[in-house]
Amino acid sequence: MDERRRQNIAYEYLCHLEEAKRWMEACVEEELPPTTELEEGLRNGVYLGKLAKFFAPKMVSEKKIYDRDQARYKHTGLHFRHTDNTVQWLRAMESVGLPKIFYPETTDVYDRKNMPKVVYCIHALSLYLFKLGIAPQIQDLLGKVAFTEEEISNMRSELEKYGIQMPTFSKIGGILANELSVDEAALHAAVFAINEAVDKGEATVTMGALKNPNAMLRNTGEELAQDYQVTLSRAKASKEDQASGRVRNSESLPVVVLSTQESVFKKKVASQMAIVAINAAIRHGIAAETVEELMNPEAQLPIVYQTAANLYQTELFSLQIQGAGLGHEELCVAVEMLSAVAVLNEVLDTKDPQAVTEQLTDSPLGFSNMDQDNLYADTLISLRAESLSQGLEFLTWNDVQKTIDTVNLQVHEEHERIIAIAEINEALSSGDPEQTLSALLLPTAKLQGVNPATAKHYHDVLQNIKLLIYHKGHDSGDESAVLWLDQIQEGIHTANQDEEEALASVADINREVAEGDSQTTLHALQSPLAGLRGVLSECADTYQTQLAQRQDLNTTTGNLCVWVKHRIKDSYDYYYNLENREGTWEEPEDFTHNSTQLRREEIQSVVGGVTAEYNREQLWLANETLVTQLQARIRGYLVRRAHAQRLDYLLQQQPHVVRLQASWKGYKQRKVYKDRLNVLQSNVGTVVKLQSFVKMWRAKRKYTQRLQYFIDHVKIVKIQAFLKANKARDDYRTLTGAQDPPLSVVRKFVHLLEQSSLDLLEEQEVTRLREEVVTKIRSNQQMEKDLNLMDIKIGLLVKNRITLQDVVSHSKKLKKKSKEELAAGDRQGIKGLSKGKRKKLEAYQHLFYLLQTNPSYLAKLIFQMPQNKSTKFMDTVIFTLYNYASNQREEYLLLKLFKTALEEEIKSKVDQIQDIVTGNPTVIKMVVSFNRGARGHNTLRQLLAPVVKEIIEDKGLGINTNPVDVYKAWVNQLETNTGEASKLPYEVTPDQAMSHKEVRAKLESSSQALRTATDKVLNSIVSSLDNIPYGMRYIAKVLKHSLHEKFPDATEDELLKIVGNLLYYRYMNPAIVAPDGFDIIDMSAGGQLHSDQRRNLGSVAKMLQHAAANKLFEADNAHMISMNNYISQTYQKFRVFFQAACDVPEPEEKFNVDEYSDMVTLSKPVIYISIDEIINTHSLVLEHLEAISPDHNDLLHELLEDLGDAPDVEALLGTTHTTIPLTRHTSSQTLEDPFTGQNPNLTKKLIVDVIRIQPGDTLPETLETPASALQECEHSKVVALRAVQDAQTPEGLKSSQAVLEDRQLPLEQKKRKILRNLRTLEQAGLVTASNKYQDLINDIAKDIRYQRRYRQRRRAELVKLQQALSALNSKTAFYQDQTNYYDTYIKTCLDNLNRKKVEEKGSKKWKHQSLKYTAARLHEKGVILEIEGLQTNQFKNVMFDISPSEEVGDFEVKAKFMGVEMEKVQLHFQDLLQLQYEGVAVMKMFDKAKVNVNLLIFLLNKKFYGK
Repeated sequence: MDERRRQNIAYEYLCHLEEAKRWMEACVEEELPPTTELEEGLRNGVYLGKLAKFFAPKMVSEKKIYDRDQARYKHTGLHFRHTDNTVQWLRAMESVGLPKIFYPETTDVYDRKNMPKVVYCIHALSLYLFKLGIAPQIQDLLGKVAFTEEEISNMRSELEKYGIQMPTFSKIGGILANELSVDEAALHAAVFAINEAVDKGEATVTMGALKNPNAMLRNTGEELAQDYQVTLSRAKASKEDQASGRVRNSESLPVVVLSTQESVFKKKVASQMAIVAINAAIRHGIAAETVEELMNPEAQLPIVYQTAANLYQTELFSLQIQGAGLGHEELCVAVEMLSAVAVLNEVLDTKDPQAVTEQLTDSPLGFSNMDQDNLYADTLISLRAESLSQGLEFLTWNDVQKTIDTVNLQVHEEHERIIAIAEINEALSSGDPEQTLSALLLPTAKLQGVNPATAKHYHDVLQNIKLLIYHKGHDSGDESAVLWLDQIQEGIHTANQDEEEALASVADINREVAEGDSQTTLHALQSPLAGLRGVLSECADTYQTQLAQRQDLNTTTGNLCVWVKHRIKDSYDYYYNLENREGTWEEPEDFTHNSTQLRREEIQSVVGGVTAEYNREQLWLANETLVTQLQARIRGYLVRRAHAQRLDYLLQQQPHVVRLQASWKGYKQRKVYKDRLNVLQSNVGTVVKLQSFVKMWRAKRKYTQRLQYFIDHVKIVKIQAFLKANKARDDYRTLTGAQDPPLSVVRKFVHLLEQSSLDLLEEQEVTRLREEVVTKIRSNQQMEKDLNLMDIKIGLLVKNRITLQDVVSHSKKLKKKSKEELAAGDRQGIKGLSKGKRKKLEAYQHLFYLLQTNPSYLAKLIFQMPQNKSTKFMDTVIFTLYNYASNQREEYLLLKLFKTALEEEIKSKVDQIQDIVTGNPTVIKMVVSFNRGARGHNTLRQLLAPVVKEIIEDKGLGINTNPVDVYKAWVNQLETNTGEASKLPYEVTPDQAMSHKEVRAKLESSSQALRTATDKVLNSIVSSLDNIPYGMRYIAKVLKHSLHEKFPDATEDELLKIVGNLLYYRYMNPAIVAPDGFDIIDMSAGGQLHSDQRRNLGSVAKMLQHAAANKLFEADNAHMISMNNYISQTYQKFRVFFQAACDVPEPEEKFNVDEYSDMVTLSKPVIYISIDEIINTHSLVLEHLEAISPDHNDLLHELLEDLGDAPDVEALLGTTHTTIPLTRHTSSQTLEDPFTGQNPNLTKKLIVDVIRIQPGDTLPETLETPASALQECEHSKVVALRAVQDAQTPEGLKSSQAVLEDRQLPLEQKKRKILRNLRTLEQAGLVTASNKYQDLINDIAKDIRYQRRYRQRRRAELVKLQQALSALNSKTAFYQDQTNYYDTYIKTCLDNLNRKKVEEKGSKKWKHQSLKYTAARLHEKGVILEIEGLQTNQFKNVMFDISPSEEVGDFEVKAKFMGVEMEKVQLHFQDLLQLQYEGVAVMKMFDKAKVNVNLLIFLLNKKFYGK
C-alpha cells in the first residue's frame, strides 16, 4: 500500500510538471525540455528569466538575462552567474506583488535542493497572473497525461532524495486569497465583475461595474456607457486574439483584466518615496541600510547584490557629494554599473580568465580603451588577489580602468621593442658592424652595456649566435634564424666580458713574469680573467722559472713591436697596445705582432706541463701501496700458473680423487646425520614445542593481519556484509516462503544438503550416546531390581529367616550381573550371525519399523493382554522399541503411541469420568512411570529438590495434625518435666484431646507451619511449569480432550481435577512423600529419613492432594475444617496451573516432524532389543493378530507370513543375552519407496549434483545444455572430495553402493540418467514436464529446509543425551554406593560368623549331616500335606533324605519308596524364602508331593542353621 502511494505521488508531481511546462511555453512562446528533464532545464534560470521578462518587461530586459541562448551552459555547464536569472525572476515576482510565501530559495533552483517548491511557485504565479489578466490560466492535466513506469519510478527516486514533504498544489488558491490584502482582493473582485459585465454586452451593467468604488476608476461618465462597452469589448477581443496565438493546446483563454489609473499613480508615488529613502540611507553611511533600501522593489532599480554593500555605499556616497542628491535615472545607471563591478569581483575570485573577459565586455561597465586583443584577465586576477591580501574588499571601477590603461601601455612598449629587435636582425644580416651598433643603440630596444668601441666584436658574437641558431633550426626543420631580446642582451654581455679578459689577463701575466716575483705571478695566473686551467699554488716557483725562460727565449728571437694579437675563445682576434695598455677588435694599420710577449696558449702549455709533472710526482708518492699491489699481482700470476699446472695434473687423476672425496664426504655426512638425529631424538619434546610455538606465532600473525585488514576496512566490510545479508535473506525467504521457488534460488542453498565431517561426527556421537543411554537405562533398571531383592534378603536375614551365606551368594550374583552389563558392548551382535540367522533377524527390521511408526497396533495389543503382563510388556518391549525416547523422533512416536492407547482405553474401558481417578489406567500408569524414570528424573529433582531439602533440613519444623498424637506428646512432656505420673488419661478420643487448649495451640501452630511449607512447595511447582516434561503435559492435554469428547456434559472443574490427578497425585505426590525412594534428594548408602521428616512431608503432600482435587475436610476430620478455606484458595492456583499445563503445541509442531523427516537423516533409525524381547513380541503379535489387525490385506499380515512362527532363542541366535541393533531396511520398496518402484530420492540427489555445477533458469534448460570442460573439471573435484569423505564415513552411516556409484558418474552421464528417471517418473504420474519438473525442485527446497531443522534437532538431542547420560551415571554411582554399602555390611557379618565358627570348632567337631524322615513323620510335623496317588497309611514306605550341598543354601532331596530311590530334586533355600515373601503357603515337590513352605523353612532352619 505504501509503495502504491509513493507511485501515485510521483505521478501527480509529473502531471504538475507537465502543467507548468505547457503554461510556460504559452507565456515565453518557446519550446521547453521534456517533462522528465524540465527540472534540470530550469536550473540555469534562463527560462525563468524569460518568464520574468514576459510578465514584468520593465523590470527584466532581454539583455539582463545571462546566457540567454544557453551556449555557455551547453558548453561548460552551470556558472554562478546563472543565479542572476533566478534572482531577477524573484524580483519580478516581487514587483507584481506575488506573496513571498510561495518564493523558493535561489539554491532550490541552482543546486536543485527543492525543485517541487519551484514548481509549486510557478503554479501559484500562474494563478496570480491569471487573476491579473497578464497570463493564461494553467491547465489541469491530472489523469490526462501518461508516463511510463520507468519515468514514474525515476521521479519517485528523485523525490525520495529530496527528503521533503510534497507541497499541496490544490491549496494554492486558498493560500493566495489569504495572503492578499482586503483591498487587493476587493480590487480583483471588482475587475472580474467588469470583465463579466463586458462579456454580457449590456452597457448599463458594464457602467455599474465601472462605478464600483473598489475598482478605483475615476472620471467615468454615464453618457459614455455605450462607448465604454464597445471599447472594452474590442480591447478584450484583441487580447484574446493575441493569447490564442501564444497558447498551444489550451482549453481556456485568459480573462482580460484592465489595469487602473490608480495603480499607476500609486507606483509612481512609491518609487519617489523609495528614492528619497535611498538618498537618506546613503547620507547616513550604513552600508546594510543602503543596500536594503536599494533592494526595495518600489524603487524599481536594477538588481542589487547584498554582498557588495560597502561598494554601493562608498561609490554612491561619492556621487552624492558631487551633487545635491541622486535621482532615479542616476541611481539606475550607478547601481547597474556597481552591480556589474561586484559581479566582476566575484568572477575574478573564480580565477577564470575567459569568464573575466566576458564580464569586462558587459555593457554596464563602460570601460574605455578596451582592446579585445589584449589580455587583461591575468593582470586583474593578480591585482584582485593582491588587494584581498591588503584587506581591500573590492576592486573599484577606477582600479579596473587604471589596470586596463597599464596593460595597454605595456603592450605598446612591447610592440616598439619587437620593431627594434627586427632592425637589429636586419643589421646583422647586412654584415655592417656600424649598422649593427646603430640598431643596438636604439632607445626602444632598451639594451644595456652597449659600448661603441666594441661594435666589431658585438657584430661577430651576435653573428655566431645567429649562425648556431640557424644550424639548430636546420637540423630540426626550422630554418628561420632570428635573435630575440634576451639572446641579444646575452651576446652583448659576453662580448664585454671577452674584452675585459683580453685587456687584463695576458698582459698582466707577462708583466709579472718580467718582474720575477713568483707569488705575484701566481696571483696573475689564478685571476678569473686569465681563464687558465690547472693552476696550483704549490708550483708557483716552477711556473715563474719556466715562464721567465720562455719569455727570455722569445726576447732573443722576436721583434719589439707595440702591438700584440691575442686569440679569444679560438674565434676572435684582439689587438693589445703595450704602451698605452689599450686594445681594439679591429686590426691596426701596419700591424706587426710583438713576438716577445707570451701568448695565452703558451702560458697554458707551460702551466699544464708543470702541473702535470707535479701531479705525476704526487701520484707516485700517494700510490706506493698500489705499486706494491702490482708487484703482488705479478707474483700472484706466477703462483696461479704453477697452480694451473698442478690442477691439470689433478684433473687427470679426477676419477680417483672423486672416489676418495665421496668416501670421505659420505663418512662425514653420515656422522653429522647421526649426531643430528641423536640430538633430535633426545629433544623431541623441545622440538615439538618450538614447532608449535612457531606455528602458533605464524597463525597469530596471519590472524592479526587479517583482523587488521577488517579493522581498516570496517565500513566496506559492513556495507558488503549488509548487502550480502540482505540478498541472502531475500533468497532464503523465497526458498522458505515461495510456493514454487526458482531453480536459481535453490541452487544457492543445495550445498546445505552435503554432509560435512562435523555432521558425521555429530551423527556418530548421537548414535553412540543413544546406545549408551538405552544400555544404561536397562542396566540401572536391572540393578534397581537386584538391589530391591537384596533389601528383601537382608531384611529376611535380620529376621533370621535366611542364612548369611544366602545373602553373600546374591551379592556375588549382583556383582557378576554388573560386570556382564559392562561387558555387553563387547559381545557379538548381528554381524556375528550366520547368513541364515542374519536374514531372519533382518526380516524383523520391517516388522519393528512398522510397529514403531504405526501406534495403533501396539495400542490394541496392550489392551489384549492381562494387566500384569501388559505392564511388564510396556516396561521391556515398548520402551525398548522406542529407545526410551532417546531422541526426538522416538519421543514423537512414543507420544503418538501413548495418545492412541489412552484414547483407546478411555473409549473402551472408562464408563464414568471418575474411573480415571479411582481405577488404575494402564496408559496413565505407563506414562507416569516413563516420565518419572530416567527422562523425567532431572525434572523432578529441579522441581522438588530445593523445597523438599529445605523442609527436611528445618530442624525446628514439626507438623502433626493428629490431635491424639499431639495430646500424648504433651502428656509425655509434662511427665518428663515434673518427674511424676500424670493424672490425665493416656488413651483419649480426638474430641477429648481437642478439649485441652494446649493441644489446640499446638495444632494451630502446626497448621500455620503446614500452610507455610505447602505454599513453598506449591510455588515451586507453579513457577516451574516449563520444566515439566512435554510428554506429561501433552498426555494431560489428550486426557482432557478425550474425556471432554466422551463426557461432553462434564464441567471444566471436573476435567481439571482429572488433569490434577495425573500431574500432581500420580506424578509429583509420591516423590514428595518418599523423596529418598525417587532419588529427589541425595542420601548416603544406608541413610534414611527420620519419622518426623517423613510425617512433615506426608502432611504437605496430603494438603496438596486435597487442594489439587478441591477435596474439603468433613466431620471425620473436624480439627482440619479450618484449613478448608486455604484448600479452596490453593485449588484456584492449581486450576490455573493445570489449564496452562494443557496449553502445549502438537508433537508435529514441537518436534518439527513431517513426511520428509526420515528422508534427509544421515543415520538410519536403530533400536536395541534382546532376542527374548524379539521372540516375545513376535509371539504376542501372532497371538492377538486378529484383534489388532482384522484386515487380512494389512501389511502386518504380509510381514508375519514372511516371518512364520516365532522361533526359540537358541534357534535364532544361540544365546539369550545378546543385544541386537535393528535398523530400518532402506531397500524395502514396501516401506521405503511409495513411488511405485521408482526412487525419486536418487533422482533428486543426481539433480543436486548437476545444478551445483551447471547454471540454468529451469531444470530442462540445465539438463539440455552441454557441460563445458571447466564444469566437468569442477564436477570431478567435487566427486573426488566426496569419495574421500565417503571413505572416512563410518560403516553404519554410509549410503548404499548403488547410490555411491551413481553419484560418481561424470556430469553428462548423470544428466542422461536424470532424463531417463524423469521420463519414468512422468509415466508414473509423479512429475510433469509442463511445469518444467517444478515438483522435484520444490521437494529439494523442502529437503534443504528440513536439513536445517534436522541439524538443530540433532544438536539439541546431543545436549539432551549428554544430560541424560550424566544423570544415569549419577544414578549408577548411587546404586554402586548402595552395593558397596551392602558389601561392607555382609563383610562385617561374615567376620562375626567366622569368629563364631572358630569358637564352635574349638569346642566340638562340626560337620554337615543329612536328615532322613519318613513321609509319615513329615506328615505328622505338617511339612507334607499329601502325596498324589498314595494313601496316608502308605506314607511309612516313603523315605526322604535331605542333605546340604557344597553351595551354601542348596539342598538335595532324595525320595525312596520301599528302599528304591525314585527321584531327587535340588532345593534352593532362596527360592523358598522368595515364595514365603510372596505369600505362597503350599508348593509342589517332585510334581506329586504338596509341601507346607513355612514349616519346611522352619525345619531346615532348625536342623541346619540352628535357628
